[in-house]
Amino acid sequence: MDKPRKPRKPHPTHKPPTLVSSAREARAAAPKPTPSKAFKITGIPAVLALVAQRPRDVELLYLEEAVQPLLAAACQTLVANHKHYKLVGAEELSRIAGTALHGGAVALAKPRQVLEFDHINAQTWAAARMPLVVLDGVSNPHNLGAIVRTLAFFGLGHLVISDNTHQAGPSESAYRVAEGGFEYVQLHRAPFPTALRRLRDHYHVLGTALGQGRVLEAVGGPRPLAVVLGNEEDGVPATTLASCDDLVTIAGSGHIQSLNVAATAAIVAHVLMRKR
Repeated sequence: MDKPRKPRKPHPTHKPPTLVSSAREARAAAPKPTPSKAFKITGIPAVLALVAQRPRDVELLYLEEAVQPLLAAACQTLVANHKHYKLVGAEELSRIAGTALHGGAVALAKPRQVLEFDHINAQTWAAARMPLVVLDGVSNPHNLGAIVRTLAFFGLGHLVISDNTHQAGPSESAYRVAEGGFEYVQLHRAPFPTALRRLRDHYHVLGTALGQGRVLEAVGGPRPLAVVLGNEEDGVPATTLASCDDLVTIAGSGHIQSLNVAATAAIVAHVLMRKR
């Protein structure tokens, strides 16, 4: 005689916990795009240049009532691009800016992207006989901002910076010192010294060295010039100098050993544009 069968337990409703869980885990593990951190761009010249060149990248403009007439056209441009501005008092503006040195206007905006160096672009620059300034290890953001301002003044639209871990990149302090220069100078980050060897296909690359090499004004040739500047403590790294075509220096009286790198860049830019 067969044993009586036990009643079966109700079959549970099958849910796909594994699939749901794995999907959630996959979404959590997937790399998320990094949002561009808004910079506080201060000062009337910087704000005017920003709005003129990139109004859509402005999130919000704060300004004091006293400077509103100077920024009236910029405010109209922002409104036309569906952006906003707000009048605030001096104390509130200092709090927003994080400094009293704001010049009466603070824009929250995305910084310009630093592009990867492309030697094909360098070929185009060289064909236009556009000289080039290159930085390797200039760590002070104020110096970077001053150099960008100088290049914008002379109409040099590109600046190559190395991937040196000590090399300064765009920052709020650099933007403040540049006074709008970043809107007219595109930064390109390059792996050194490999990029210099590629650059030499199109440029005569000169490394600056204290008291070494020829005087910059005496250098010329069929290729346009690219001049590499280093930091004030150690100068241009030895591996970078070894990848240059020649070494150059700026002649002085000898009373002072060297110049600030931003001052050097101003002299270099002036000479390069004269020789173009």
